[in-house]
Amino acid sequence: MVEKLPSSRIVGAKQTIKAIKASKVEVVYIAENADQKVIKPIVDCCKEQGVEVITIPTMQKLGLLCNIDVGAATACIIKE
Repeated sequence: MVEKLPSSRIVGAKQTIKAIKASKVEVVYIAENADQKVIKPIVDCCKEQGVEVITIPTMQKLGLLCNIDVGAATACIIKE
């Protein structure tokens, strides 16, 4: 399990999906307890673009991985 995500990341559903569509993403992290209507379009877009998806048990845990004080439904690592 990853302890912290690198600084070359994006946090949040809207920004994540924009980055996926722009082919700027290496991997996407999704919280298992996030609202399905928020994460389903992101998962579908990842399948279309061939982007790896890693699930994290909770939004709180994903927020901690991103080094933020609130939960996060999605985050992604940007290609270098």
